[in-house]
Amino acid sequence: MPWIEANGASLRYELSGAGSRTLVLMHEAGGCLESYEEAVPALERSFRVLRYDQRGFGFSEKARDLTFDGVAADLAALLDALAINTPVCLAGCAMGADFSVGFAARHRARVASLVLASPLFGSNAARSAPMLERAAQVEREGVRASMAASHDRSYPEVLRALDRERFRRYQARWVCNTPASFSAQARMMSEVDLTPHYAKIQARTLVIGAKHDALRPPAMAEQVAKAITGSEYLLADSGHFMNVQSPQLFADTLLAFCKRG
Repeated sequence: MPWIEANGASLRYELSGAGSRTLVLMHEAGGCLESYEEAVPALERSFRVLRYDQRGFGFSEKARDLTFDGVAADLAALLDALAINTPVCLAGCAMGADFSVGFAARHRARVASLVLASPLFGSNAARSAPMLERAAQVEREGVRASMAASHDRSYPEVLRALDRERFRRYQARWVCNTPASFSAQARMMSEVDLTPHYAKIQARTLVIGAKHDALRPPAMAEQVAKAITGSEYLLADSGHFMNVQSPQLFADTLLAFCKRG
């Protein structure tokens, strides 16, 4: 998988598939492009699929400070560097959905359709204290110190039991995150308020709520769907990380929506 310089950072990416349109996949907090590895085979039969490690994660350049504007600028620069000039289908899960909202609001002409699985509604203000405490814990003790508590909420037993090896692989990747970058993302997201962004989105939008998502329950996804003009809402039998926990369902849902327009 190659690296490319974009917006002042070295980003690892993969561009696969032979479709005439491009599908961009945004990974979750602490994720990487492998977060979509089980969904990609179905997707790349219909789309050219772009995955990348966001700044600070996977094998992309690490960072001690991150900004929400910077995340959007990284994706815009990556698309420019790869000469992807036509509007894309943009999809993200969990925090990847939040970044997708930010990008679609800032770069309306670059997004033809948008899929948001377990997005945040509004502001993180009510959750900022525990987010900042987790960031401090990770910096003091390392990523592993927060793993059990984090995954008890985000990856419940009902989903672990479906595929133990999938859960093991997810944890093995997650614990390898760099504490400084992981903490920087938590600090960044503690200050994010997506409220002004929803009205700016012009792309066809599908919002997915996940039945087993305790962090961002389906009611939150429904609020996002109501805030984005003309969007569709779907309840999925999945969890906070639909791309990881239910990859075939995620791929089928995304294809059914994006191939319509």
